[in-house]
Amino acid sequence: QGELVESGGGLVQAGGSLRLSCAASGRTFSGYSMGWFRQAPGKEREFVTAITWNGGSTNYADSVKGRFTISRDNAKNTVYLQMNSLKPEDTAVYYCAADRLGLWVRVSADAYDHWGQGTQVTVSS
Repeated sequence: QGELVESGGGLVQAGGSLRLSCAASGRTFSGYSMGWFRQAPGKEREFVTAITWNGGSTNYADSVKGRFTISRDNAKNTVYLQMNSLKPEDTAVYYCAADRLGLWVRVSADAYDHWGQGTQVTVSS
C-alpha cells in the first residue's frame, strides 16, 4: 500500500520560513501528482499546492502564491514544501497526498488516493 510521512513542521514567528518534507515508503509515488493540503482548527481541509509527476506543472492557492514553493525529488521519493514569509493565518496541520493521475494538478481532496498523517505548523504573530 505504501505510506506518506510528513516532517518539518513546528513553531515559527511571522515572517519566518519552514520547509516541509513528505517521504514515501513502501512503494514509489514517482508517477503520481503530489499535493499539499492544510486544515486549521474549525475549518475544512483546503488545497495549498500540487505538482505533476515530473515537476513540469504546479498549482498554488492564491493565498500562498509567491510565498510557498513545491518541489519533488523522485529519486528520493520525497516532496517538499518551502514556506516563506509565513503568516499567522498559515497556522494549520499540513498534509501531503498522492494523486494517481500524475499528469494533472488537481485541487479537490477527493482526487487524492493516499494521505500522510499531517504535521503541525504554527505561526506566531
